[in-house]
Amino acid sequence: MGQKKSIGLYFGTFNPIHIGHLNIAHYFAHHSTLDEVWLVITPQNPLKTKQSLLADYHRAALVDIALEDYPKLKTCRVEFDLPQPNYTVNTLAVLQEQHPELLFTLIMGQDNLVHFKKWKNYQWILNEIPIMVYPRALSTDMVKKSGLESINLEGDITQVNAPIFELSATFIRQGIKQGKDVRPMVPERVWQYIDEMNFYK
Repeated sequence: MGQKKSIGLYFGTFNPIHIGHLNIAHYFAHHSTLDEVWLVITPQNPLKTKQSLLADYHRAALVDIALEDYPKLKTCRVEFDLPQPNYTVNTLAVLQEQHPELLFTLIMGQDNLVHFKKWKNYQWILNEIPIMVYPRALSTDMVKKSGLESINLEGDITQVNAPIFELSATFIRQGIKQGKDVRPMVPERVWQYIDEMNFYK
């Protein structure tokens, strides 16, 4: 038996995918022990209609376009087929079942780790899945309140010293709506698609 391929799972709505997402995923695919990173697109929660959230297939198309030149990065649509509202723990269990030949790691921002104990069945995740954490420019206040050191989670958790990319999809959507030029913030072909389709206007 060869060693299992190691896959990082990076969850998000990617609405739209931008260079911050791309840089984080790329960093983990090339500067960590992971072989590939899958961008797991969170579908629209049917209980919440968010006007600003593009349809699932459009967001997936944008992710596909963004990843075209990066063979170690893949689009993952697994959550589109799961009942809603869906929880990360269910997705992880489904992926493990579908791909027993792969080893999955959860990639998350420091800000998510702070609230991790509120996640459904978080203990199962800690027991089953290694976690890699990338830094966020958290307000010092938030870190003080949560005391990252004192979060006290027992599991395979690695803090990765990745560069900090603070760019928000909300900022990009607002910029497009206001007619601002946001081209440097998204991959070029992603911008062309957004522009042609009149998204977020």
